[in-house]
Amino acid sequence: MRLLCVGRHAYLSEHLCRYFRGLGADCAAAVGATDALAVASSHEPHVVVCDCDLITPTLLDEWAADPVLADVPLIAVSLTRRPEDLPPLELVGVAGVLYLPALERDQVYALLAGAHRRRGVAPPIGWQAPLSSQSISTR
Repeated sequence: MRLLCVGRHAYLSEHLCRYFRGLGADCAAAVGATDALAVASSHEPHVVVCDCDLITPTLLDEWAADPVLADVPLIAVSLTRRPEDLPPLELVGVAGVLYLPALERDQVYALLAGAHRRRGVAPPIGWQAPLSSQSISTR
């Protein structure tokens, strides 16, 4: 799974990348909302993990209008504030809120798995692969 880790400064972005790489994710770091748009275009993340202090209605509108980030789930992350200390971010389209110091690996895995959306080409609904390669004619 590819994650885009967005922080207020480089130290925080890199820290988030180290944390999620430890869980097996392929991470790219971005500093601030503008940098996130540039990095997302080349990294094509499955999930965006963003410092909760950066998330504003303006940011959400900007990312919703971006073709790369529009359908990518957003998880708010904090190292200092618990979810109950934040405004209800799930009401504005945030997939979840993580207070990293209090979470176990299994909880983070479950949240990422629940937020993950496949990217790329999906087969049409009802499509089935041929039963064998012999059923494909090469004539």
